[in-house]
Amino acid sequence: MFKNKSVLITGGTGSFGSNLAEYLLKNFKEIKKLVIFSRDELKQHNMAQKKIFANNKKVRFFLGDIRDKDRLVRAFHNIDIVIHTAALKQVPAAEYNPTEFIKTNIVGCQNVIEACIDKNVKQLVALSTDKAVAPINLYGATKLCGDKLFIAANNYAGMSKFRFTIVRYGNVISSRGSVIPKFIEINKNNKQNYFPLTDEKMTRFLISLEEGIKTVLFALKNQIGGEIFIPKLPSVKIKEICKAINPKKKIIITGVRPGEKIHEELIAKSDSINTYDIGKFYIILPNNSEINTIKKKFQKKFNLSKVKENFSYNSLENNNYLTNKKLKKILNI
Repeated sequence: MFKNKSVLITGGTGSFGSNLAEYLLKNFKEIKKLVIFSRDELKQHNMAQKKIFANNKKVRFFLGDIRDKDRLVRAFHNIDIVIHTAALKQVPAAEYNPTEFIKTNIVGCQNVIEACIDKNVKQLVALSTDKAVAPINLYGATKLCGDKLFIAANNYAGMSKFRFTIVRYGNVISSRGSVIPKFIEINKNNKQNYFPLTDEKMTRFLISLEEGIKTVLFALKNQIGGEIFIPKLPSVKIKEICKAINPKKKIIITGVRPGEKIHEELIAKSDSINTYDIGKFYIILPNNSEINTIKKKFQKKFNLSKVKENFSYNSLENNNYLTNKKLKKILNI
């Protein structure tokens, strides 16, 4: 899949992007070039000091912002595969700075698409989020718009030439945005004798960084263009995470924050009409004139099983919940 291929990761210095870069270099020795594209010069400097990146002739760090199409066009020169992870992600910050999130998460996606087409990039996989499903906050709304842009890009790019695909999943266990590192830090802080929990009933999907990376690789290997890949994940009650970290520490309910959902949803009921079970993943096919063509291509690859009408894949109704024992194993407790 990566033999003699040049790969670019937008947001390549983030939690996911940097781990993906390391994984590619360790597991795909035949990769031709790996470009880390991000706007943070300090993170690039720190990342470049790591042994796997230092003095590696295959690696190039490219400073730039996805808001700048000209810079993207320059960065995408002779690139075969783009993995798009760059985004603004903090829900409260989005409510306070909506125009900034629109510029990065919507206009930035359009810039990435146009740069891919202009520079003849054959494959793209973009990371989505559960918050793009029936969004109730601005961040989710911008990610939904971004998803729609990438799906529609297959139409005007020409499906036989370009492939744009979405990968969607929930909380990455050890990422900066996950609640787990926050609770572990609170547990270490002797000055705070309780875990703040916004709602006692709250549930989430969990995925490890490595599982997230493997989901992206699965999408790259099997993409046709316009589909959304969703891995099947375990759910967890956030209250149980607190108990697994420290069962003696108090839990105080602080109230749901603006734009926060009680339960995560990765597939909405409205998408069930075009959703199929393919084993370890669900795929949502694009609701456009190409759907039957794409469906036939996937039928050759997988045993497609149509989900039930009004099916919703959410963390509350999921039939796979993490036990306290499994949680402790994940958390190395």
